[in-house]
Amino acid sequence: MQISLKQHPSVDNQGMHHAFETLTPDVVLDALDSVGLRGDGRLTALSSYENRVYQVQLEIGGAVVAKFYRPERWSEAQILEEHGFAQALMDAEIPVIGPLHLGGATLHPFGGFAFSVSPRRGGRPPELDDGEVLEWIGRFLARIHSVGAKQPFAVRPTLNLATFAQEPKDWLLAHDMVPLDVQGAWSRACDEAMALIARHPALTGEKSPIRLLRLHGDCHPGNILWTPTDVVASAGPGPHFVDLDDARMGPAVQDLWMLLSGDRSQRTRQLGALVDGYEQFREFDREELALIEPLRTLRLIHYSAWLARRWSDPTFPVNFPWFGSSDYWQGQVQMLMEQCEAMQEDPLVV
Repeated sequence: MQISLKQHPSVDNQGMHHAFETLTPDVVLDALDSVGLRGDGRLTALSSYENRVYQVQLEIGGAVVAKFYRPERWSEAQILEEHGFAQALMDAEIPVIGPLHLGGATLHPFGGFAFSVSPRRGGRPPELDDGEVLEWIGRFLARIHSVGAKQPFAVRPTLNLATFAQEPKDWLLAHDMVPLDVQGAWSRACDEAMALIARHPALTGEKSPIRLLRLHGDCHPGNILWTPTDVVASAGPGPHFVDLDDARMGPAVQDLWMLLSGDRSQRTRQLGALVDGYEQFREFDREELALIEPLRTLRLIHYSAWLARRWSDPTFPVNFPWFGSSDYWQGQVQMLMEQCEAMQEDPLVV
């Protein structure tokens, strides 16, 4: 069955209504019922801004996680490519939580939405100050990348200067999202930052010795569930990777740098532990270390555009009330200037 991911009929172009406003608990339960999973009426909204994700208790016992995709963000082919990547990782016995096959499919239509259903897995955030935990995560990231390197994505995008900086910057300016009193300074800071990023061919689409591969893409601590070794779990102890919604092509270090925090010495120790684990399964190209600050800068620019584009979704003004003010954009100018300095410093060494 062809799944339409065109604009949901309840969306008003002026932002008066939003597609997810029609996604009531009854719709969620009816959607699950349509694929043979009958909920007992108990459902819990899980933390997700981009999509809508619910934990649903089943009449037969246990629970599943239902994910309703934001209309118009991804095409059906792009979502299915994400699902195929998740399946390839699970086939390789890598602890990734992917969608269930229900009725021979992983993506299902209901009520104008496309949704998938995954098994529920518990866990807590990983202790990133623990070198053994980081080494363990590094081992599994290497295994993810070994699968990711076997073939490229065909329809999902690439993380680069054009998609994560130039296009978001142009969109923000074209839609007058940056206040006039800050617009000039922000635009100049973006241009300076993008000029520094452009020095790295791996992020511009030019020929580069750094290989691009299929990535998790958004591997921050919130997307890793950790099960301690002293806890009995069906999925086993250690890290379990969730939410491949941002999977795309990019350099391997993209899946490592968001796990780093603190001052330079702390980040160096953390990175060392990650790479020690990583290189038990796959060689890590040290040339990619020079991409960490450019990748951080790309995320900074892209994040502002992401917030602005989602502002008609009632969830965003409630959870990001500080966004859009002159103070916010002045803070972005300062952070971009700091990133320009960071991109000119020597990269971390491991």
